[in-house]
Amino acid sequence: MQREILKYLLDIQISIDSIFDYLGEKRDFNQYKANKLLRRGIERELEIIGEATNRILKIDENIALTNAKRIVSLRNWVIHGYDKVDDTIIWGVISRDVPLLKTEIEQFLNSKKVE
Repeated sequence: MQREILKYLLDIQISIDSIFDYLGEKRDFNQYKANKLLRRGIERELEIIGEATNRILKIDENIALTNAKRIVSLRNWVIHGYDKVDDTIIWGVISRDVPLLKTEIEQFLNSKKVE
């Protein structure tokens, strides 16, 4: 695996870990929705995840990340459609998609070696 891709995978892993750190053990949608700082922090981490994924795809468009293009689209939506970001959709991404991505990133990092 190229060093650049490894760096981006590590960036994604750090952002995912940060999202889970921000939310804590008790993940509560109402607390998320009521806390602007928390929402903005998580949105920023999703931007980083999307940008790192986009950079990976530019190096290797065949990388086996489920929903890679959707991840990039989410990043674009959060950045460019900031006034239309829906907390319910973001919460769904956090609850459903981020855990899957976490598993995939961990598998990549555990199984791949730097070329």
